[in-house]
This record gives sequence, structure tokens and C-alpha cells, in this order.
Amino acid sequence: MNVLVDTSVWSLALRRSTRNLNPEEKLIVAELAELIREGRARVIGLVRQELLSGIKTHEQYQKLREALGAFEDELVDTRDYETAADLSNTCRSSGVSVSLADMLICAVAQQRGWAVFTTDPDFRRYARILKISLHERRK
Repeated sequence: MNVLVDTSVWSLALRRSTRNLNPEEKLIVAELAELIREGRARVIGLVRQELLSGIKTHEQYQKLREALGAFEDELVDTRDYETAADLSNTCRSSGVSVSLADMLICAVAQQRGWAVFTTDPDFRRYARILKISLHERRK
């Protein structure tokens, strides 16, 4: 199964120094590396934009942009946006507040039968309501 990797995981791997990661974060980065080796890691343009936003220097931006260049964006279409709105409405009607970006990630994963790999605890709440699968780090 392919895995849609959330900004939180890419950020650990590409925006943080390994020496500044705690042991759990290092295992998450290792899991991402394994997904990449297996050819199962996927990204959407919104996640790319989030990763490239807020970079302090042009040199850092260019370096990160080049690293992400190895990954093609999964194309997002009207159905994905409509599904994201529907998922958002479902969560809100259950009393769970959402981020529109998170709902697009959920929609893309759900529509394609992919899991989401994230460190964001909000996705656990979404998964209780929505039909999304979360990728768990392998032991």
C-alpha cells in the first residue's frame, strides 16, 4: 500500500538536523527512508508548499526544493477537494474541528486507498470518524 506522507514527517527528515532528533523521531525518519526505498512514499503539492514555506534563507529553500524534487506530486482533482469538504463536514458534525489542509490529505489518501504517515495527533481523531488508515512505524 502506498503511503501519503504528511508535512510533520517530511519536516523531521528534511528540515531538522539528525543530531536534534529524539530517539522516536529518528525511528520515524528511518521509517520514511524505508518507505522511500520501497517506492511507497507519496506527496501532494500542498505538503510540498507547507514544507517550503517559512524557510529562512534562499539557499536553504533551494536545497530543500532540490531534495523534494525527487518526488512527483500526486495530482489532486475536483473530486479530492469535494471529498475533503465532505470529510470536513463529517468531522465537524461529530464535534471535531479540522484543518482544511488535513482534510485534503485525508481525502487524497481515502480516495486512493492509501495510509497517512504523520506525527500530528489530530489525524488519530480524524481516523476515529473517517475511513482513513494511518501508517504506523514498523518495529
